[in-house]
Amino acid sequence: MPDKPLSFSATCALLILMAEDREVSNPELKEKYGVTVTGKERTALNDGGFVTSRRTGRSFSHVLTDKGWHHASELVRDGISAPGTGFAAAAVKALVGNLQRHIDRSETSLAEIFGRVEGPVSGVHESSMPETTEETTAEPIAQQSIAPPPIERVPASEDVETLIRKAYAQLADRPNAWVSLTRLRPLLGDAPRNVVDAALRHMIGLPDVRLVPESNQKMLTDEDRGAAVVIGDQAKHLILIGA
Repeated sequence: MPDKPLSFSATCALLILMAEDREVSNPELKEKYGVTVTGKERTALNDGGFVTSRRTGRSFSHVLTDKGWHHASELVRDGISAPGTGFAAAAVKALVGNLQRHIDRSETSLAEIFGRVEGPVSGVHESSMPETTEETTAEPIAQQSIAPPPIERVPASEDVETLIRKAYAQLADRPNAWVSLTRLRPLLGDAPRNVVDAALRHMIGLPDVRLVPESNQKMLTDEDRGAAVVIGDQAKHLILIGA
């Protein structure tokens, strides 16, 4: 059955979460934009699979799903058809509808335009990072120069998420270190690529897991690009698993 069309207000909520490109709480949305994702809008976005919401304290936090990113891409390509009146609605429709010109001209993607610059800037080879919380942005630091210790290959018979967590623990030289998927994937035994990617897409929604793109795209090798997982129309190259 086709999805029920989103209202204009729900569409705007989806676009705000796209622009933020992270999990955002209702108090943050209220402070920054004067709105919250509640009531009919939250229900429509959750039921449609466009947004995942979870209770944090007394409020809710929201993050765009892969389906939400796909729908945002459709809005940019086809324009917003949901009814909305006044100059504010017209401005939203004009800006979203004309983003495609920039995407076509620059040969970039929607996720690259709104993606946050996070993670190490000296290449995808992992660097130690300061301890972070869910609400903070990782600060880049210099690439480590000490060769890592020999890595023990993890048996492939275990649960894939467990494999990923064990491989990360072997590669991370300290808590909250960024680890490249280029080095992590070889430690996952014979786990199929599509199964690993599905596990990573699930894990990005967990409170202790972060996946980000390499901020310095010029440093990426073909191997780095091949190891990336695409989430929400954006290639992610680095993973952090916290406490």
